Amino acid sequence: MAFPHVLALPFPIQGNVNPLMQFSQLLAKHGCKITFVQTEFTHKRVNNPSGAGKDMLEGSQIKIVTLPDGLDPEDNRTDIFKLLSSMKSTMPARLQKLIEDINALEDVGNKISCIVVTVNMGWALEVAKKLGIKRALLFPASGTSMACILSIPKLIEDKIIDAEGLPIKKQEIQLSPNMPMIDPTEFPWHGQSKFIFDRIVQEVQPMNIAEWWLCNTAYDLEPGLFSISPKFLPIGPLMGSDDNNKISLWKEDTTCLDWLDQHPPKSVIYVSFGSMAVIGPNQFKELALGLDLLNKPFLWVVRKDNGVEENNAYPDEFRGSHGKIVGWAPQKKILSHPAIACFISHCGWNSTIEGVYNGVPFLCWPFFSDQLLDKSYICDVWKIGLELEKDENGLISRGEIRKKVEQLLGDDDIKARSLKMKEIAKTSIAEDGQSSKNLDKFINWAKY
Repeated sequence: MAFPHVLALPFPIQGNVNPLMQFSQLLAKHGCKITFVQTEFTHKRVNNPSGAGKDMLEGSQIKIVTLPDGLDPEDNRTDIFKLLSSMKSTMPARLQKLIEDINALEDVGNKISCIVVTVNMGWALEVAKKLGIKRALLFPASGTSMACILSIPKLIEDKIIDAEGLPIKKQEIQLSPNMPMIDPTEFPWHGQSKFIFDRIVQEVQPMNIAEWWLCNTAYDLEPGLFSISPKFLPIGPLMGSDDNNKISLWKEDTTCLDWLDQHPPKSVIYVSFGSMAVIGPNQFKELALGLDLLNKPFLWVVRKDNGVEENNAYPDEFRGSHGKIVGWAPQKKILSHPAIACFISHCGWNSTIEGVYNGVPFLCWPFFSDQLLDKSYICDVWKIGLELEKDENGLISRGEIRKKVEQLLGDDDIKARSLKMKEIAKTSIAEDGQSSKNLDKFINWAKY
């Protein structure tokens, strides 16, 4: 039986690369051939001593190829909009040539039959449409976040938001009758610049070119979502199975796993704010002293990029004797470790779905974008976590951290619901689960 040859192309940030690689691994496990496209800059980064990467992933059907992103080596790629503009102007012609060159060498059954991209790569869907190749979008945030973005034109028409994405009046809305109420201040673009909102609006049309909207979620995690459009296809949680075949833009400190082994079950507070969020010096100090106040073991991820560590000195009175601090960590292994009691999280969707999958209760500390909406699901819909509240100075105080951690760890209902959500997530990707059936549907559709 012939299997599809899928070209996978993520936007080159950690939160997009990882879900698409996990999906690629899942497809490869089912017999599909994968050409995984990275930018040359990202590929060099994961192949240097601080990362991990290969041209052909071991024991798999995944071949990694590279294309230039159009920027000079010394250009600042943390300027997302400069990177987006460069990629959109230089990469379409190169991608088309790559596909044509690959297909010229393959027999009919092995030609690239489908392209899967992440958000911000809509131009690649236009290339695929031009070449008559099937098209799918893997959205790295929640399905509800994607539904919000796709609803922007109607939200403006219905005078829910204005042309800059700002709420016109205070009211909660429903995107469909079976979905939870949403506060417009929790839309994924709220609080960001008009420039970012305009950029999101520009992506709506290319997203519609996709024939499937693949979601790293399960039907029973966001059930109301799927009445909005038959294009939504839940294929998650994408947890991946082979740690040797993942892509990380930072070197993971695996000594924390040995450290966790030394602690009893449900005793360690895990703190991580993902790959992009940055906290200021005053908030950093409050967090450090809050962890001290708890007098409990903690594992805290403090990234060394973007000046995070350099700008945030640990306060003189910080002991940290109960904890371990690492620059980057193997999060999936940490969240599945029996020693973890709860997760102080920025509520990015990848972290959210990994916490749900492992039955870990949350303390929610959202920063921007879809994190506010994810927090709402965690606290108000699934009821598996508590929100950390800011004080009059806009800070989450050390006292608030101690109070909420102690409240969470003493709440048996939240713990029970967390385990129920874990069961829902695991059932969805079991052999007869809904996400597994959807994966089979996608593979059959993607054939040449």
